[in-house]
Amino acid sequence: MSTTSCSHPVSNTAVQSSSGKLYYGWIMLPLAMLALAASAPGQTYGVMIFNEDIRTGLGLSHSQFALTYTLGTIIGCLPITFFGTAMDRYGLRRTMLVMVGLFSLACCLMSLVNNWLLLLCSFTFLRMLGPGALAFLSSNTLSYWFERKLGTVEGVRSTGTALSMMVAPPVGLLLLHQFGWQNAYLCLGGMVAFGLLPLFWLLFRNSPAEFGRGLDGVEAVRETPVADGKMEETLADNDFTLAEAMRTPAFWIFGCGKALYALIQTALFFSLVPILSERGFGAAEAATLTTVFGTTLIFMQLIGGALADYFSPRFLLSAGLIFFSTGLALVSYASSGWMVVLAGMIFGCGQGTFFGAIQPLWARYYGRKHLGKIRGFLMTLMVGCSALGPLFAGATFDLFGNFSVAMNVFTLAPIPVAILCLFAPKPVKTNCERPLKQLAPATA
Repeated sequence: MSTTSCSHPVSNTAVQSSSGKLYYGWIMLPLAMLALAASAPGQTYGVMIFNEDIRTGLGLSHSQFALTYTLGTIIGCLPITFFGTAMDRYGLRRTMLVMVGLFSLACCLMSLVNNWLLLLCSFTFLRMLGPGALAFLSSNTLSYWFERKLGTVEGVRSTGTALSMMVAPPVGLLLLHQFGWQNAYLCLGGMVAFGLLPLFWLLFRNSPAEFGRGLDGVEAVRETPVADGKMEETLADNDFTLAEAMRTPAFWIFGCGKALYALIQTALFFSLVPILSERGFGAAEAATLTTVFGTTLIFMQLIGGALADYFSPRFLLSAGLIFFSTGLALVSYASSGWMVVLAGMIFGCGQGTFFGAIQPLWARYYGRKHLGKIRGFLMTLMVGCSALGPLFAGATFDLFGNFSVAMNVFTLAPIPVAILCLFAPKPVKTNCERPLKQLAPATA
């Protein structure tokens, strides 16, 4: 696709820096983290606490239970693009409030499960509205508030997942022991409904335009008034529609990298214990790897987000995929405990670098006007692929009697994508029309 730059005259709008007041975007940051953490009842690390009790309570075999979860994930990922369209049309706040309310109802539905079909419906809604809608809306929130520090704040926001992984399992276990799995999910639904909904109703906002400001808290001051008295929308340099974005190589290269990451990582952690057992290790080493991975990830998400504000995402994404491939190779050929620990550290470095770079990339490359639909499509692709990873690993195990084939494929697959990332051109929209161009903030 040929790229042509566009030049536009600057309108009669100046931009001034914030006058020392607290920028509301810094309030939106913990809210975005909270939305991400609250998706835990539908995340794999949140559901796993209840898995065995649900399976035995319903009299399901391991394969029947796994199939239910996989089908629920695949079906649940399909409407995510629609959620993005709703976000673009109705705004973040309204969409977030609706999805938080529906997610609390999904948790309550889980408390009524007494057969396989109802379990499938519950898993579908939990996966659709938790890791689907809430995580998706959380990942889009800060793009409407920040530009210069978008990578840094996205790195901070992403720690919500790591913190949730630390808190959700023990909370779930406590509720399970006290009330049983059905009433435990009823409690979780109540926590979401009575904890998040009032808080988000009071504090959650769509964008700094509601306060008369632009990205990063800059204030747009017009030299001449607009006829209708409303502030004209400030658009990014390139505001791509989904169709236009899909015609650029970078969209598919980076999108496939994200989907591949989800596919392989889900397969790895879903079967981590039996994979390591083939190398002579047990559940203790699997737990060690996971702990080291989570600890490293917290720090690397902060570092990776900050690096994304200063370095090209192409190099960071490529580095993240190479780290990922290296960690997979260590797991495949681990012969000692220190190799398992090192693999966990490298996984944390890889994911922190990759996702630290890719989170702010979509707004910076494709603008914000259609960001919901663009990222909704990518989220559907990612979640759908994540459901296929365990199936591929399980099928190759049944065929060859071990996980070696799957692990070799997983180890090699990120390398060509990492090379493509290095050469992916930044998209520039042709024949673009921008009514307004935002200037750099004036110095105080």
